[in-house]
Amino acid sequence: MICVDTNLLIYAHRRGAPEHGAAQRAIETAAAQPGGWGFAWPSVAEFWAQVTHPRYPGGPSSPSRAAEFLRSLVETGRARIFIAGAGGFGRLLAEAERLGVGGPRIFDLQIALAALNGGATRLWTHDAGFLYVPGLQIEDPLAGGI
Repeated sequence: MICVDTNLLIYAHRRGAPEHGAAQRAIETAAAQPGGWGFAWPSVAEFWAQVTHPRYPGGPSSPSRAAEFLRSLVETGRARIFIAGAGGFGRLLAEAERLGVGGPRIFDLQIALAALNGGATRLWTHDAGFLYVPGLQIEDPLAGGI
């Protein structure tokens, strides 16, 4: 199962982004996978914070447009929403300590743990520095490897 990272959601949503077409194709490819696909609950908030921000390049999306995009992925694209689940708080803290996570990489860890909890084995992102978490294969579908 594939978990799609926030940056691919943002690029697919924003028509003006240079990565827009490639991100859309990546999401369509993920949605066609027999094992299923989805995105992590923390990515919903991260996506929302970025695309509705008043200073977003190209102007902000309205809350209605942002919600419509995410709903369409779930309703039409059959995306699953991955959550941390019971014990998620303790696991986040333990893994952050074990992996030595500092700064904003804690958000990568949140996404990765939710993906793993939801059964994902692959995470698609265009973030070359996405935090490696054992059990989750990190791939960049925009780099031509997918």
